Amino acid sequence: MATASPAQGLHGPLRLRKRVTGWYFAAAVLFILSGMFAIIEPGLAGLGVTLLVGWLLIFGGVAHFVAAFKGAGAKRAVLQVLAAIVYLVGGLYCLTHPFLAIGTLTVLLAAVIIAVGMLEIVSYFRLKSEGTSLWVLFNGLVGLVLGTMILLHWPSSSVWAIGILVGVHLLMTGMTRLMFGLATRRLASAS
Repeated sequence: MATASPAQGLHGPLRLRKRVTGWYFAAAVLFILSGMFAIIEPGLAGLGVTLLVGWLLIFGGVAHFVAAFKGAGAKRAVLQVLAAIVYLVGGLYCLTHPFLAIGTLTVLLAAVIIAVGMLEIVSYFRLKSEGTSLWVLFNGLVGLVLGTMILLHWPSSSVWAIGILVGVHLLMTGMTRLMFGLATRRLASAS
């Protein structure tokens, strides 16, 4: 009769940890490469973001329109159809007037980056005992600075601001995730 080693049950979680951190590293590299592309081609990146938002709004409008006919009552159907119209108009506006939509999206982007920066700073205080918490704080502070820069230079810098600032934010997010993944792997190896 063979006796099982006590360490034998640990191989499953270790393999899982390596696979998860491998995917985490791949995502970090993808963030970094996307950020570098957006910084190199800010106008193209800004236009791409605007077109992506336009298509997402169109798909959202179609989803609301389909949901209107699911048989949930006339009042809900009217509200779903109205929401569908708003989404479709917004999406068509972004697709047919992408350069005007960039100005609007610039203000929205500034608000989102500031909000994410504030959440990262809150995360820092929640994860203060971790070795990578300074990276989270740094990422949050960079987000606050970038969001504020967008608002201060709007609307004159709308054409390049989305591309460059999204690129810097993606680059910093990738670096943060890379450092967090390295720390996770180091902590798992030490235990």
